[in-house]
Amino acid sequence: MERNDYLKMLVEEMHSTTMATIGADGHPQTRVIDMMLWDKKGVYFLTAKGKAFYAQLMEQGYVAISATKDKKAVSLRGRIQNIHSEKLDEIFGKNPYMQKIYPGDTRAALEVFRVYEAEGEYFDISDPSHIMRDTILIGGAEQQNAKNPLFPGFFIHSGQRIFLIFYLF
Repeated sequence: MERNDYLKMLVEEMHSTTMATIGADGHPQTRVIDMMLWDKKGVYFLTAKGKAFYAQLMEQGYVAISATKDKKAVSLRGRIQNIHSEKLDEIFGKNPYMQKIYPGDTRAALEVFRVYEAEGEYFDISDPSHIMRDTILIGGAEQQNAKNPLFPGFFIHSGQRIFLIFYLF
């Protein structure tokens, strides 16, 4: 599969993701965020301006995203940019359920963010005899570790089991 196939899967099949930022206390903070749109420039999500999450996005400019469905997983970590209301109409068009959550002018409280530069991984264990793993790069992101950009470490394969062993630098 190609990068766009993974982005399409993330948005259209997985859709709801776990997104992490750093909270005001300096610890990781996660929440479930729907990925609304994808294109050649990246993936898009939105949030309301008054939320602590919005403030974290504006201050940090960086997120980590994970999603899984049917034993397939996509993980990304990278830079984001606030594109304000650009693509908001397109997002509401492709995600009609949003019109019930934000009827009429209440959508004016929303801002759209684009993950424009990221690295990540696709991992598929749906067929244990043929485990698939691939790197995902968005924008100018460079792979930090040629073997595995997100999780430096190694694999030990033992019959039907795979053990992931990680180390930190």
